[in-house]
This record gives sequence, structure tokens and C-alpha cells, in this order.
Amino acid sequence: MIIVLKPNSSRRDIAAVSAEIKRLGYSPHIMRGVARTVFGAVGDERQHASLESLSAWPQVESVTRIQKRYKLVSREAHPQNSTVTTRGVVIGGPKCVIMAGPCSVESERQLMITAEAVARAGATVLRGGAYKPRTSPYEFQGLGLKGLKLLAKARKATGLAVITELLSEDHVEQVAEYADILQIGARNAQNFQLLIAAAKTGLPVLLKRGLSMKIEEWLLAGEYVLANDNPNLMFCERGIRTFETYTRNTLDLSTIPIIKRESHCPVVIDPSQGGGRADLVAAFCKGSVAMGADALLIEVHPNPAEAWSDGAQQLSLEGFAALMKDLKPFLAAAGRE
Repeated sequence: MIIVLKPNSSRRDIAAVSAEIKRLGYSPHIMRGVARTVFGAVGDERQHASLESLSAWPQVESVTRIQKRYKLVSREAHPQNSTVTTRGVVIGGPKCVIMAGPCSVESERQLMITAEAVARAGATVLRGGAYKPRTSPYEFQGLGLKGLKLLAKARKATGLAVITELLSEDHVEQVAEYADILQIGARNAQNFQLLIAAAKTGLPVLLKRGLSMKIEEWLLAGEYVLANDNPNLMFCERGIRTFETYTRNTLDLSTIPIIKRESHCPVVIDPSQGGGRADLVAAFCKGSVAMGADALLIEVHPNPAEAWSDGAQQLSLEGFAALMKDLKPFLAAAGRE
């Protein structure tokens, strides 16, 4: 931390600040200028109280961090890219991983048809919601445990790993029993107790960006996962809420290079939630791959017009197969498999 004192602070003021820095567990390094005195305080904020309280002292002009608030997710802590592995699928490696499946698990037939189709087309992870967060209490909330069992059955039949959303601390053990990756959705992105509970399962965690979440807040939310001894974290951009109404959300692809600069964790893009429109998914996928996304999370349904949730943004089986072919030159240009 850098603590700058106000001009012409007295020796007593300087001594008092130095003593407080020491009391809080840091080493003060004094730098004297013509009019100002500056302290560099060295120490580990994870073990000591924050020095930001000094900003309230009358002789202190400013207190500035020289380290990021997010420690473990940052490249300062881990300069090399991290990978997340589940059931032989490596996310963050040379291959761009495709996670695909229905928004909601509706029936065994619907899920099995979709799982087999996306596996044939090249997906390696099956997505599907068993517990669904819905804006209205009268909308379909998911099949719950039955949906989880169907996902496990589809995994056994196809070999696909399973990602599904974790909504509540009450469901942690149940969902962890059937899933390979736990998804924390936008509405729960700052539900810190849920993040801690998810981390403690040891399963990989995919953390979606909150509806109005700043990037620093998103990174700090991810810190809860790594701080609880789970290194298997992925950040997923799924669109944020802006003034624009043409699309459901505004997909912020700038997060790909930003997160990759700030963090070592893999970056996933959800183009389906990102725009809320199936006709935009292909373009969003191509842009995401070109910008370096490590994985795509795509909603696919046998008959989107009859989907029980979010039908407008789900690709048909044929549309998904066509997309997988169209992505090949973009993957090649980005140096990905």
C-alpha cells in the first residue's frame, strides 16, 4: 500500500502514521519529498487488517493499493494459464471445448436425443438445467432430482461430462453427486456462501458474470472459490444488462482479453444467454473463438419452438451441427483445435 501524507505534515503526524502501520502488522518504508511524505507499507493483507482505515486520518491525503484485491485468481499469483479437467475433458488447453444441451431438462427423450446429437457433432460436455432460476414463480422451475438422474443417464450413454446449475446450498450434495461441473448462475454470482459451498465439493466451478457485475467484482467472486482450496475455476461471460433492448443481454466479448490478462483461469462464453436470440448465436460463437475463448456454452433443443424455457435462444439439432462445421476455420485461425 502507498500512504501519501498531506503537505507539510508535522514530525508527530508522520511518527503516528508510521506507528499505526507497524501496529497493523506492516513494515513502513518512508520516502520524504520536498512538501510531502510518502509511506510504502509492505505486508500480506490476508493476514493483517487493511490499511485503508488510514484514509480517515486527518494528516493522510490518500491510501492506494499496489496489489490487486483478488490474489489467487490473478496472474501475479499464477503467471501461467490454468486448465480445468473433468472426465478427460481439458478446458483451457489447446482445444476449444464445446458444452451443449437444452436450457432445461424436460424429459428423458428430449435429453437423450439432444445429448446424442451434440456428441456426434463434437461437443464433449452436456449442459442442462435440473434446477432453474426463473423470474416468475409460475414459470417452469426444472425437474430437480429427476432431472439430475436423467443427466447422469445421458452421461453414461454418451460419455459426455455434465454441467448443471447449482441454485441453493440445500442442493449442494445432491447436485455434486450427479454433476461433473457446477455452474453458478448470474443471479447467484455474489452469493458468497453458495460459492464457498460449491468450492468445497472439489468439483470444477463455472462462475457466470452477474447481470450488472463489474469485472473486478466478478474476479473477487471467483476468489472465493480458489480461497477455499478449489483451483478448478472458470469464468463465464453470459451478457450483462444495459440500456439496449434489441437483445436480451449485451454480450461483452471484451471480457475475454481482459480476464485473460488479469487471471490465469479459463474463459467460457455463453452466446445463447448473451443475446437471447438463436439467430445471433453463430456470430457470437465465431467472435468468441477468434478472441480466444477456451470454451462455448450453447443451448440446443430438438424443437426450440416447444421448449419449456428460453426457446427463442436455443439452436435446433441441425443448427448446432452446422455451427460446429462453420467454426472450424475460426478455430484454426485462433490456433485452437
